[in-house]
Amino acid sequence: MTLNRRDLIAALLGAPALALLGCDARAKRLPPTGDLLGQSVEIGHRLRDGLTLEVPADRWVDVEVAIVGGGMSGLSAAWQLQRSGVEDFVVLELETVAGGTSRSGACELTPFPWGAHYVPVPLAHNTALIELLREMHVVESVSPDGSPIVAEQFLCREPEERLFFHGEWIEGLYSTTGATADDLAQLAAFRNEVDRWIAWRDEAGRRAFVIPTHWASDADEVMALDQLSMSEWLRQRGFTSERLHWLVDYSCRDDYGLRSDQTSAWAGLLYFAGRLREPGAEHQPLITWPEGNGRIVEHLAQRIGLRLRTGAAVSRIRPPVNSNDEPIEVIWLNTQTGQAHGYRARHVIFAAPQFMAPRLINGFAKRTGRSVSEFEYGSWLTANLHLSHRLRESGFPLSWDNVIHGSRSLGYVVATHQSGRDHGPAVLTWYLPYCDADVKFIREQLLAATWSDLAEVVLTDLEQAHPDIREITTRLDIFRWGHAMIRPKLGFHSSPQRREAARADGRIHFANTDLSGLALFEEAFSHGCRAAEEVVQRSSHRPS
Repeated sequence: MTLNRRDLIAALLGAPALALLGCDARAKRLPPTGDLLGQSVEIGHRLRDGLTLEVPADRWVDVEVAIVGGGMSGLSAAWQLQRSGVEDFVVLELETVAGGTSRSGACELTPFPWGAHYVPVPLAHNTALIELLREMHVVESVSPDGSPIVAEQFLCREPEERLFFHGEWIEGLYSTTGATADDLAQLAAFRNEVDRWIAWRDEAGRRAFVIPTHWASDADEVMALDQLSMSEWLRQRGFTSERLHWLVDYSCRDDYGLRSDQTSAWAGLLYFAGRLREPGAEHQPLITWPEGNGRIVEHLAQRIGLRLRTGAAVSRIRPPVNSNDEPIEVIWLNTQTGQAHGYRARHVIFAAPQFMAPRLINGFAKRTGRSVSEFEYGSWLTANLHLSHRLRESGFPLSWDNVIHGSRSLGYVVATHQSGRDHGPAVLTWYLPYCDADVKFIREQLLAATWSDLAEVVLTDLEQAHPDIREITTRLDIFRWGHAMIRPKLGFHSSPQRREAARADGRIHFANTDLSGLALFEEAFSHGCRAAEEVVQRSSHRPS
């Protein structure tokens, strides 16, 4: 079944949004131009269903390491290999642009993100990420305690965030206007509870919540949080304030693409506690660029150079059957030429989504005994709106992050904000995670929808805060993310499937955010570096 436009809007934005749409959606003004973009679904489905390729003898190449997937994990693995002196590698990326959900675009006015758009300043323990940011000239120096000192121009400039609440823009994401004494008391109590977890240590001295999560505790007290939802955790502690519940729910949707009643309490508390230095500390400042994390993608891709092959669809990974000394065969299709090619690799780093492992790696399920059935991915819709001039509005001024209370969307960030352009044309990047349970259904609807259908979704949502949005939008580009992010649903963090997924399959090593259950940049980077270190360690013990 394919939904009509009104039903699609109700499915994505909720039934109340139909009141904004009016009687006839077709009568509404749409921008004069725009593109409908997305992941390479057709070739992806061919790979999923088992694409068989025969590689001619003259198209086989020997390589030490083949990295499958050019998202942030794969690019980070390549970076770490280079740091370790390994230059004989190749990165194979299905899409024509590397970066995965960190990819970006550009127009004459400004570059802009299509997905991930910031990195919190890392804490002192995350030395590899600090080194990358130093290499990018983002970190100027490191203080005696190991904390990075970030160049001012890369920190998110003020005003940073605002909320459209009861018809007015206000500063921040929590409105104290109209809040009762009980609302404020519950907010303070919640912060105290978060501080308690920040101070908590297990017998080994590990924090309960820290990013990257491989440094975090797996004590029973911490892991038990994975068995209940974040909203249930709030209720069990007597938190009933609607304003607090909204803030927590928004935070879960923002980082995880799940509502608070779907998000594991372990993941929900990690959002609030994992990046704080100590109890009572302010949240780490945000590093951002007009193109978001696309700036990091560009830096890593330039470093890799011609060893990054885009439009390279890996169809099969064949480990040796009888001998550990034989190479691993990686067969791939050049999507531009239609030709089949192959690499004979000593090691493979599998940085594609985990659900593809049993589809691409010969004998994976039988050899490892592992299943990927618990790995669940959310769908997202993002859009970039090109505005001829600034919006008419009242209240707190336009900020970097702009959130609409009561909307299913996450609002928008302003790509031109970080460049200091406070007047004139602008580009807004709008985000909508689809949080309902039937992910497959909405994924099909997104693929079937037309540009005008989805443009109406975007504009209907933004009209809540900006009645003139249709008048000044000159172009509207839309990106459909079918398998955008792994979802940290209840029980997933503590599940055997997730905990075993990072274990190497012979000389095939795994690196993606799926292994943490959290689609965060720091997790992607950490897993990429770890997998590369595994390769280097195995290679150093290889008989000469």
